Amino acid sequence: MSMIYIKSLLPPPVNKKEILRYAGAKEALPELEALLEECLTLAEDKLIYKVCYTEVCVKRNGDILTLDGIETSSKDLQKNLAGCERAVIFAATVGLPLDRLIARFGTVAPSKALMLQAIGAERIESLCDAFNDEISKKAKAEGEATRPRFSPGYGDLPLELQKDVFALLDCQRKIGLTLNKSLLMSPSKSVTAVIGIGKGNCNRKTGCEACNKTDCLFRGKNENY
Repeated sequence: MSMIYIKSLLPPPVNKKEILRYAGAKEALPELEALLEECLTLAEDKLIYKVCYTEVCVKRNGDILTLDGIETSSKDLQKNLAGCERAVIFAATVGLPLDRLIARFGTVAPSKALMLQAIGAERIESLCDAFNDEISKKAKAEGEATRPRFSPGYGDLPLELQKDVFALLDCQRKIGLTLNKSLLMSPSKSVTAVIGIGKGNCNRKTGCEACNKTDCLFRGKNENY
């Protein structure tokens, strides 16, 4: 059984433009910017930045890919991990207090709830980027490179794989992250993913770029993917 590590990260820099995009804003109007600033202040002490992770061997047997007992026939993940002999599997969360804050404003101030949702989306992606950067720097120091992180639900990788990831990482005990029968995570602003590590150059696409689900509402609108 692989060793599971727990890491707390410092708050990554805030990308306000990205938050407004998640909120569905077509332009940064003064009233929206004021609302954003207010909600950032409300959320500041409600956010945590925690990750649990493990390093696994990448094994292939025909069409089956095995990651420390997790098996999948996903062609998209196979392509993502081409040339990789090992990978990091991780789960990240910005915590339950933000969910409670969103619920608090859900009926009394929907615009605040929406902006807080957008803040949570940007914060978890920034957390994943920061962790990804740490893994990339370590790999580079060892003469290797990382592949784009790849999550259950991307491409043909089934969302049901979340069950195996949660079992492998012991997410509930390590960082308080749970998975319900509908495969929804709590806290809601959480992510699980695989980062391949291998020799040679790698495709630097991440997030929306790494996923071929083009009908997603939160997909970057100004990128040529």
